[in-house]
Amino acid sequence: MVAKAGSSETGSVETGSAETGSAKAGSAPLRIVLCARESQVPAWLAALRIECVKHGLDAQVSFRDAANDTVEHAALQADVALVWKPPAALFAEQRGLKLVFNLGAGVDALLAMPSFPRDVPLLRLEDAGMSEVLAEYVLAAVLRVYRGFDRYAAQQRAAQWSPLPLRERDDYRVGVLGLGVIGGAIARTLAAHGFAVRGFSRTPRSIHGVMCLAGALDPAAAPCARFLDQLDVLVSVLPLTDANRGALNAALFARLAPGAHLINVGRGAHLVETDLLAALDAGQLGGATLDVFDTEPLPPAHPFWSRPEILVTPHISAITQLAPSAQQVAAKLAAWARGEAVSGQVDRARGY
Repeated sequence: MVAKAGSSETGSVETGSAETGSAKAGSAPLRIVLCARESQVPAWLAALRIECVKHGLDAQVSFRDAANDTVEHAALQADVALVWKPPAALFAEQRGLKLVFNLGAGVDALLAMPSFPRDVPLLRLEDAGMSEVLAEYVLAAVLRVYRGFDRYAAQQRAAQWSPLPLRERDDYRVGVLGLGVIGGAIARTLAAHGFAVRGFSRTPRSIHGVMCLAGALDPAAAPCARFLDQLDVLVSVLPLTDANRGALNAALFARLAPGAHLINVGRGAHLVETDLLAALDAGQLGGATLDVFDTEPLPPAHPFWSRPEILVTPHISAITQLAPSAQQVAAKLAAWARGEAVSGQVDRARGY
């Protein structure tokens, strides 16, 4: 049985024998609050039940609806919060958290909350099936531009029949900005399909078939300028930090090949929207595929809707895969309960 946070009931995810950390035989179970939209909870609880059994984790789970922004002062207190877009009220309620686990890769919204506990470790999902679907999205977007389907759509609207020349793939330059787990998977996928791929990250990386560069994200600095130089497509999969907010701007666009295409699957706040529109008007950019926006949902009156050069998708490039996510959550929590180090801990100084 699973209790609703704030009720007097207790609930638990049934597990096997629990000889793990705080869940050792005879000790209290690990108390977890799952804060998500109510419609998502049954599937999450079913998946967590299976994975907790597999990992020998004795856990007691309560549910809190993320849509409720009222502070519930009588909420059951938890050791761990599993969260997806939680309200600030959750952290006002939960006064003894030892760990917060974000059920997604991006943590900028959590870190921006004034009520988020600064002394509590924060974990995030690492991949959990997202890299495969994100790489698929980016590959589809790159192929759409490479094969000229965006231009053929414009020709169709004009009733124009005009075959376009097709460049060699190894001469078609695609850059991936951000080479973490997901960015690395995107770069490898594009390289496997024959494109000339470059990658850029804050710290050095090595990916087979990809020219990897590292340094400060500054279009005027040598490593970054070399990365951007005459790219036909730029893919941004950056995490959002104070240092890279507004990084997709006029100075960066000026380094790309004339008529280049921008694909943004990182965060909407990376993009200076007025600079994008100006670059499209000037022909410096030929188009953009955007899945993330500074304001979501994108307002009906937003100029992006009426620009045929921009493909808007409603933040669907990377949908969290339930089964691998639940497996990762249970495995990390079991290791954490045993006192072991776990990967995916957010560096507050870096913001990811």
